[in-house]
Amino acid sequence: MIRQTDFFLEGDRRGVLLIHGLTGTPMEMRLLGKGLNSAGFTVHGMQLAGHCGDTDDLLSTGWRDWYASVEQAADAMLARVDQLFVGGLSMGALLALKLAADRPSRVAGVGVYGATFRYDGWSIPWTARLSFLLPLVKKLGLGRSRVFLEQPPYGLRDERLRRQISAAMHSGDSTIAGLLGNPWHALADLHQLSVQVRRQLPQVTSPCLVAHASEDDVASVRNAELVVRSVSAPAELLLLRNSYHMITIDKERRTLIERSARFFDTVAAGQPLRSAA
Repeated sequence: MIRQTDFFLEGDRRGVLLIHGLTGTPMEMRLLGKGLNSAGFTVHGMQLAGHCGDTDDLLSTGWRDWYASVEQAADAMLARVDQLFVGGLSMGALLALKLAADRPSRVAGVGVYGATFRYDGWSIPWTARLSFLLPLVKKLGLGRSRVFLEQPPYGLRDERLRRQISAAMHSGDSTIAGLLGNPWHALADLHQLSVQVRRQLPQVTSPCLVAHASEDDVASVRNAELVVRSVSAPAELLLLRNSYHMITIDKERRTLIERSARFFDTVAAGQPLRSAA
């Protein structure tokens, strides 16, 4: 059974839509959302279709359903705000970029957090790096019950938080820390989404803050570099050197909050962006 776990924080007429990652929950965006709201923004941390339930709930959906739920949330936000920014973590970053590519006149700026076009981080086993084969596996009707289990360090450099997240994932309550693993068929859809968004990156004309852990255990910094060199917009690169993949909750989350608020505020005010750092 899917539980609704999204959050909404009222602010001014500048809105930020936050999108979590594959098998994740809006909880992974809440601290960032609170920080942006404290800076004055109206924030919606949305829940993707099929998430915050069990594996069957997730497998009843695909990337087009996930993206449709992003479009629906964006439409709801646009009815309340004058400017819409969108930020996503991991797969959520890809969905945010796609929204910006599809709606260049409606998305003022993008927060690209730990973008995951490929699972090529240092903790990913070689078997998981063969995800490009999974669309064929899914098409053949194979592997529906197969799952790549999450492995330490679970995207977290903060050891205390890592223990808490591990306990939450093993508790069976997917509303807190998401599912314990990534189903093969869901990863097949992520691969198809990745291919689609790669093609559309030149259509992104909204300014981008591209934040990534320099030692990302899940998705190497090459994913961030792909965005910076491919979008048709100013792009700031923020490398976080004391975090792993889950940069919205890891050790440098305050830095991410501050830089995100500054970036969105600068774009909203029509001021020049600072150089990439």
